[in-house]
Amino acid sequence: MGRLVVTEFMTLDGVAQAPGGPDEDRNDGFSFGGWQAPLLNQEAGQAVFEQAKTMDALLLGRKTYEIFANYWPTVPQEIPFAALLNAVPKYVASHTLTEPLSWNGARRLDGNLVESITEMKNRHDEVHVIGSLDLVQSLLRLGLVDRLDLWQHPVLLGTGKRVFGDGTVPVALELTEAVIHASGILQLSYTMIGTPTYGEMA
Repeated sequence: MGRLVVTEFMTLDGVAQAPGGPDEDRNDGFSFGGWQAPLLNQEAGQAVFEQAKTMDALLLGRKTYEIFANYWPTVPQEIPFAALLNAVPKYVASHTLTEPLSWNGARRLDGNLVESITEMKNRHDEVHVIGSLDLVQSLLRLGLVDRLDLWQHPVLLGTGKRVFGDGTVPVALELTEAVIHASGILQLSYTMIGTPTYGEMA
């Protein structure tokens, strides 16, 4: 069975809403869109691509799908990240998306989420989820995430949609990679290893 990998670009206080631009997601009056842009240098950008290029499928929620589908097909294909995203099969988990999917290779997931993800993981070696915060809450709650790739940025926003929200359940993690980039971004990879254990400090 393949793995489901969640990639999130987040602030130090866990906000992952609208990292890419001011108008990416203004839900709930969010006014800090584009907070990632000043910190993403060429070194970190290349590292993001190196991590992403192991995917052989992409799973997105509705909002992130709409953002990506309106942007990545218009990017020159000589840019490796654009070529990657445009080429891989894309799955969209949404109950509200009614328009036909325009992005090449995209299709909507049908039926039970657990069954759909299990079938997807049987078909692909590595399915990546990028952004898609509402979907990620469901994936975490259902125990469907195998690896978390977190890109933690040295900025505090205090408000906005967070990576670990209402869907988070107790789980123990193992840190498998940690890289500090020159801009102060921490590149952190975790695998899920089971239920947390508890003790007493005394």
